[in-house]
Amino acid sequence: MAPSKEKDPRISAAAMHWAHRMVTNGVPLADFQDVTNNISDWAEWCSAWVKRGEIHASLGEEALSIGNTLTASEHFRTASICCHFGKFLFVHNTKAMKEAHQLAISHYNKALPIMAPTGERIKIRYAGKFLYGNLRKPIGRKKSPIVIMCMGLDSTKEEMYTNEQPFLERGIATLAFDGPGQGEAEYEFPIRFDYEAPVSSVADCLENREDIDCDRIGIWGVSLGGYYAPRAAAFEERIKACISLTGPFDFAEAFDRAPELTRQAFIARSHSKTASMAKKLAVKMNLSLVASEISCPLYIVGGALDRVIPPDHAQKLASSASGDVTLNMVSDGSHVVNNRPYKYRSQSADWMSRKLNS
Repeated sequence: MAPSKEKDPRISAAAMHWAHRMVTNGVPLADFQDVTNNISDWAEWCSAWVKRGEIHASLGEEALSIGNTLTASEHFRTASICCHFGKFLFVHNTKAMKEAHQLAISHYNKALPIMAPTGERIKIRYAGKFLYGNLRKPIGRKKSPIVIMCMGLDSTKEEMYTNEQPFLERGIATLAFDGPGQGEAEYEFPIRFDYEAPVSSVADCLENREDIDCDRIGIWGVSLGGYYAPRAAAFEERIKACISLTGPFDFAEAFDRAPELTRQAFIARSHSKTASMAKKLAVKMNLSLVASEISCPLYIVGGALDRVIPPDHAQKLASSASGDVTLNMVSDGSHVVNNRPYKYRSQSADWMSRKLNS
């Protein structure tokens, strides 16, 4: 019998670092195990997840054909999240990454109008072009407060369903959008350190809607978005409350210790030609320069076992902001505390509800 092929360490690294995130955000555990156990080369990663997504997309089409729309939406969401995680760190193969990404968007767009609560795809004018977001509103409210959701380095709006639900259940609308260097915008717009610019464009877009209460806008950011959200809150006066979920206080420090796949993603999505060019941008992503300007209430989640963002970054932000600060340091939490979501998701949504409804 021929010896089994040694598993590519990048697969092992992805499985180790992102298993909790993938399952918590919608990948069935059995699918995660099947895919990661049955491929040995990183080159197989993206296509394996796309094939897994095809299974769920077929189930969605079957449910849709007989009028089971809610079931169809669930299958399309699962198909989307599988394709998303196929592309999320596959930056070395742009063609495969883009193809998987387009499938993730397409599957999710099929789910949006038939999920509960329903959602709509919106266009946001920005820098002479458009950004895209998914807006969802709670059932039974004519005019809702809203949380703007800022993605991280490798997350996209199609990954946000499970993060949106706690807010929607508490009567708060959500708008998850792809900003510069993220999702649909990553190919046209590079990552930018001054994220208040796209957030202001999002707030401007919301001002034109009669179903959103723009006097009650909150902001939420995950991972690198946990830098973007408080950065925007320091400049955008329309933001009334902010949640930072295991974001970097000083991204240059975090960049040096991040997993190799994460560093490669930052280089690609910042449109940098070299690691040194990317590092120059990372140096600008430092909240010490602006944290004292954050005057709105701030809820910070840290993971004491975080191996991506040093846990003391959450503490540094908490001690630097000038407004009302709540720090939820989860003692057994990993990056984004995806291994213990029950220790922050509902709690932070309760906090946001109090701040936007007070």
